[in-house]
Amino acid sequence: MASKGSSMSFSRKSYRLTSDAEKSRVTGIVHEKLLNDYLHRIFSSPEHAPAAAASRKPLNFQNLPEHLDQLLHVEDEDEESQGQVEGRLGPSTVVLDHTGGFEGLLLVDDDLLGVIGHSNFGTIRSTTCVYKGKWVYEVLISSQGLMQIGWCTINCRFNQEEGVGDTHNSYAYDGNRVRKWNVTTTNYGKAWAAGDIVSCLIDLDDGTLSFCLNGVSLGTAFENLSRGLGMAYFPAISLSFKESVAFNFGSRPLRYPVAGYRPLQDPPRADLVRAQKLLGCFRAVLSVELDPVEGRLVEKDSSEWQLQGQPTVLLTLAHIFHRFAPLLRKVYLVEAVLVSFLRGVVEAGSPAQAQAVVRQVLDLLWLFMEDYEVQDCLRQLMMSLLRLYRFSPIVPDLGLQIHYLRLTIAILRHEKSRKFLLSNVLFDVLRSVVFFYIKSPLRVEEAGLQELIPTTWWPHRSSREGKDSKDVKEETAEERVRRRAYERGCQRLKKRIEVVEELQVQILKLLLNNKDDNGGEASRYIFLTKFRKFLQENASGRGNVPVLCPPEYMVCFLHRLISALRYYWDEYKASNPRASFSEEAYIPPQVFYNGKVDYFDLQRLGGLLSHLRKTLKDDLASKANILIDPLELQAATMDDLDEDEEPAPPAAQVPRTAAVSLMTPRRPLSTSEKVKVRTLSAEQRTREDIEGSHWNEGLLLGRPPEEPEQPLTENSLLEVLDGAVMMYNLSVHQQLGKMVGVSDDVNEYAIALRDTEDKLRRCPKRRKDIIAELTKSQKVFSEKLDHLSRRLAWVHATVYSQEKMLDIYWLLRVCLRTIEHGDRTGSLFAFMPEFYLSVAINSYSALKNYFGPVHSMEELPGYEETLTRLAAILAKHFADTRIVGTDIRDSLMQALASYVCYPHSLRAVERIPEEQRVAMVRSLLAPYEQRPWAQTNWILVRLWRGCGFGYRYTRLPHLLKTKPEDANLPSLQSEWPEPCPSTLLQQHMAELLREGPDVAPSFLNSVLNQLNWAFSEFIGMIQEIQQAAERLERNFVDSRQLKVCATCFDLSVSLLRVLEMTITLVPEIFLDWARPTSEMLLRRLAQLLNQVLNRVTAERNLFDRVVTLRLPGLESVDHYPILVAVTGILVRLLVHGPASGTERATSVLLADPCFQLRSICYLLGQPEPSAPGTALPAPDRKRFSLQSYTDYISAEELAQVEQMLAHLTSASAQAAAASLVSGHHGTQVYAPAYMLAQLCTLFRYSLLSACLGDHPQPTLHSAPCSPPARRTSAPSAMLTPSLLCSSPVAISPASKWAPWVQGAAEAARVLRPSSSSPLPPL
Repeated sequence: MASKGSSMSFSRKSYRLTSDAEKSRVTGIVHEKLLNDYLHRIFSSPEHAPAAAASRKPLNFQNLPEHLDQLLHVEDEDEESQGQVEGRLGPSTVVLDHTGGFEGLLLVDDDLLGVIGHSNFGTIRSTTCVYKGKWVYEVLISSQGLMQIGWCTINCRFNQEEGVGDTHNSYAYDGNRVRKWNVTTTNYGKAWAAGDIVSCLIDLDDGTLSFCLNGVSLGTAFENLSRGLGMAYFPAISLSFKESVAFNFGSRPLRYPVAGYRPLQDPPRADLVRAQKLLGCFRAVLSVELDPVEGRLVEKDSSEWQLQGQPTVLLTLAHIFHRFAPLLRKVYLVEAVLVSFLRGVVEAGSPAQAQAVVRQVLDLLWLFMEDYEVQDCLRQLMMSLLRLYRFSPIVPDLGLQIHYLRLTIAILRHEKSRKFLLSNVLFDVLRSVVFFYIKSPLRVEEAGLQELIPTTWWPHRSSREGKDSKDVKEETAEERVRRRAYERGCQRLKKRIEVVEELQVQILKLLLNNKDDNGGEASRYIFLTKFRKFLQENASGRGNVPVLCPPEYMVCFLHRLISALRYYWDEYKASNPRASFSEEAYIPPQVFYNGKVDYFDLQRLGGLLSHLRKTLKDDLASKANILIDPLELQAATMDDLDEDEEPAPPAAQVPRTAAVSLMTPRRPLSTSEKVKVRTLSAEQRTREDIEGSHWNEGLLLGRPPEEPEQPLTENSLLEVLDGAVMMYNLSVHQQLGKMVGVSDDVNEYAIALRDTEDKLRRCPKRRKDIIAELTKSQKVFSEKLDHLSRRLAWVHATVYSQEKMLDIYWLLRVCLRTIEHGDRTGSLFAFMPEFYLSVAINSYSALKNYFGPVHSMEELPGYEETLTRLAAILAKHFADTRIVGTDIRDSLMQALASYVCYPHSLRAVERIPEEQRVAMVRSLLAPYEQRPWAQTNWILVRLWRGCGFGYRYTRLPHLLKTKPEDANLPSLQSEWPEPCPSTLLQQHMAELLREGPDVAPSFLNSVLNQLNWAFSEFIGMIQEIQQAAERLERNFVDSRQLKVCATCFDLSVSLLRVLEMTITLVPEIFLDWARPTSEMLLRRLAQLLNQVLNRVTAERNLFDRVVTLRLPGLESVDHYPILVAVTGILVRLLVHGPASGTERATSVLLADPCFQLRSICYLLGQPEPSAPGTALPAPDRKRFSLQSYTDYISAEELAQVEQMLAHLTSASAQAAAASLVSGHHGTQVYAPAYMLAQLCTLFRYSLLSACLGDHPQPTLHSAPCSPPARRTSAPSAMLTPSLLCSSPVAISPASKWAPWVQGAAEAARVLRPSSSSPLPPL
């Protein structure tokens, strides 16, 4: 193709151009005069006016090559043709210097124009520098992170901390921080966003440097640049990890050329002139038609032109493309000439007319050009379109994006071009998902949103705390008008965005077309192969960083894919009545184990695929008629052995999937008829392998008996649906949560604005200085809210619209049906990938938390049914033994814990079948040891919250008083939704605890063990915190330690609440001593309650001091939550129980060595027990008292506490009196150790001091009963040895001092836990 002479004949694409006489004789060329007029009309020179017909030189196909040579002749400037331009040094083709002009680790594209940061702050410069003149280059911003773009000299030295602009003679613009850099830094320019284009201009004649953003000048950045001998400037960039850009030094037309500045790389001017002339000739062919009957030329619209096989036209086009084809392979010419021409076609006519012209053009390209030339041209064409679409500025009508998408659709409607692009370009060379993305404007002013949404409004988010919600003001008339105007603007924006989204869906419909299999594979099956590879690269984490798809792109791609998928699904249903609607879609379970779909190395519910194939091979053979090839098992075993030694396969590795040999649909099959799995590469799969045939079920091979025989839809659509579910799991859910940040920003600024307005109203008018500052703040907040509210409108339209919500909801229902069908297969359920359960959980969370308050999940069709089905899945599978993955089991447990927090979802749990409810509660009551008991305990607590003593709060009372606006505390107990207890599930719990002799003891013992461990850990940690706080030197407590400490406190409170619920529901477990374990459980409970009370209620003790510190992270640690939990248990035991039970509980409580009546008095703010029969004193407001929390504790509950205190006071006095009465000789009298310890304080004998040893202080009533607990890692470890004591103190009446001495000895034993043997008798 290098030599294109003007010979009489040449060969191209089987066309032989012979002499003019032969053509007219053989092919029917038009007569000489008409041919002459036609060729002059087509190949006229635009520079000269058309000559008269008489003076023109006759043209025919014999002398046409010579005429074309003259027409296309362009005088090249020798200097520029050789790349030698004054003021520029270096190669004429400017690229990034990847050999020596870089610092740090960078990833450079194959064309040496794109770069991605792969280290802390890498730097790279170009291969060409300038020292004179005015120059410009463009940088296409692919990510909006930390980058510094500009110029540097060859003497600049950079490192991982200092980049362009951080040294002398280097200058940079940083749109991330909106600053300019040259050793020092100052504010400059505007913030950039992904999709922007930065133009870097340098004027070495005047010594200035400036920048433009999307063609808008940011002003002069630097002046007085160093010039002279040895001073030349290179384009350069420094960028942080994973940031990416693409440079345009002039290899493509500049998007925003600047008058007077020339690009670093000269455009191919001569070729550009030739290409434009040839394009003019080609357009003339499309607009002129020969009328051989009347012998004249007929002007026609190009959209009506058709190739009718006229020899004259064919030969004319052959001459044009003979010279045009080599030019159409060059990047610059494709974008400057071909794209401009096709875009003009799209903009000028209707979509139908534009598609007709583009189809004709592509037909001619494939007809007159060699295949490799057309392929190069199409490759450059699609790359240009993608670049233009991605980096087009956002305008109010989105006109630029619409034109580029329409042109892309017109190209993809051409079948041959579409298949080539699918096979070789869209997923291999380009990030084709860019076509499905609508970028969010960072600067709403430039996007025209001010004109589209002139009135702004923002919602006032109300707190979930019931008391706060009363303070929310009703909407005023003015606010209502603003809201409605804002909503109308949002609707206008949404309609314009929907136009773009519909065009994107049309692109995917073309790619999913399976009717274009004439002479080759249909587009859909090519798409499936590329789509699976795309998923693998993004799922495995082995791919290069450039291959990974950004989450924001994935969100848009998923929604467009769902729309196209459901279109084809319902279309198939229309022609196949036995198939299912898309509303009933799910993935049949055999897809997960028959090996036809590759899931890479993603985790299955039952573990690794190789392990499942070995352990469940018998079930596969019996239920699904599938035999695992022994060679496959052996290979899998070897892979498992070498897993740690082999390096990870490269991202470009061919994905592997499994295929099966043919089988008949009969069931059961004999051993010889069963299917044997063998390995097959994904690229080798045919349509028959996917869709199946009369002897092969394709993807549905191995149907279990539980599955229906009729097909759901086309098998290929099932694989697309499976990929859509995987996409949501990869990054869509994460991005949905991230975009909520815009709404959170609006809420924060709205709160700040309201506070500022309140301060302005309260500020005295005489304080003009304060008013001025507040007014300034008010203006800043208002402007920021106007900006954010418009951005929020864009986010709602593109991410959180009603249609997007329905897509996520449909995906949720697909996962639910898939899990239900998979569960019916029994053991084969283990083959299901974990991400199906994850997507079911996360999509429900997204619908509930991310799409409100604009759209409510309750408005969705079938909402109640969906909640119930999800509840059944969570209730059944959170303890499913077929699920072995720790992460997914934790996710199920957390999802169930969240599910029972809210009334709607809790009612859904109550609606599931009774058998499933009972099984769920039975799993919750299993012993806590050796399983994630904390989440299980939270679930039980949430079933009880609202029924316990003082347990109706949604935020801890002390937090509400001190930090009413703080709603983001890390503590698990800090803030909850409104209480919604479940009496039905409580009833199931009570029945299960009563039914067996071992259920209640095993469960309660584990709860008591965990309570002992959690509270011991908490005490040990606050000791360390207190010690750190008391040191003179400045020191910091690790935030993680504070978080763990708060968690241990919250766990202690929740365990106490579970004990309260158990005692309330089944009191006989503790109080009916006919049961063999009741007395032991009651004594253990009493010991722990006394220990907790003594630690928390002691005056000026460790707990008090740590609470007073109010450290960040320990906000939830306070007296109220733990004391009301303990109080609830005591009230249930001592007030609500039967008389016999109350007596037993009282005797056990008083007999415990650590019991102190003072701790009970502390609950009502009384320092010491009051005398029997006297009225209770008024509580001291400086002290803790339950009477201070009347908003949270009812009068009835307070009366019960007073009744309990009176009862214990009376019982203690009676026990003390009984201990003073001497018994008969040789008998023993039992008395509470508490009373003995108190009485010992009256006697300070030397004998008592000797008994106490290292602990001579006898004031036992004002100190804890035991020293601080030692931290232990064993969950079942006891707090102190005193907890092992479960019987009263025995007193021998041998002498009159014996009771006091024995009591002192017992007190000494309690205070000295390291002593393993009792004190010797005296």
